[in-house]
Amino acid sequence: MASTTTTKTTVSKSKAKTTTAKPASRTTKTSSTKSAATASAIKASPIPVVVTEVAPVVSDPALKKKELIDTVTERSGIKKKDAKPVVEAMLAVLGQTLSEGREINLQPLGKVKINRTKEVQGGSVIIAKIRQSNRVPKADADKAPAKAPAKKA
Repeated sequence: MASTTTTKTTVSKSKAKTTTAKPASRTTKTSSTKSAATASAIKASPIPVVVTEVAPVVSDPALKKKELIDTVTERSGIKKKDAKPVVEAMLAVLGQTLSEGREINLQPLGKVKINRTKEVQGGSVIIAKIRQSNRVPKADADKAPAKAPAKKA
């Protein structure tokens, strides 16, 4: 790159003055390149769009006790009046066990481990971790009848 210098002589009443102008440094060239790059990036950026309508994300609704009882009666084939007290008793036992801070290990639901609890007005908040096994139950175990323990008289 060739550099050029310019000499300028100025004459004033008191004395002559000579100044030498230096060529533009690389920093000014770089800053002009950066500003050009910034300007082109601004032009290339998409125009923001204002969304006036918010569509809520709907996930599956929570499983309610009525739906749980209906599903249990459908899968087991027993009457609803027989299944309802059993499901309610099971939920009461599970709730009491969690409130005591004990771990629950019920497969295929999984292992429920309580991380922390916090007492709030009207109840308590339980932060728990559920770990489910990815093992598939054996087909033979489902088909084989379970041996009932002999009752002692």
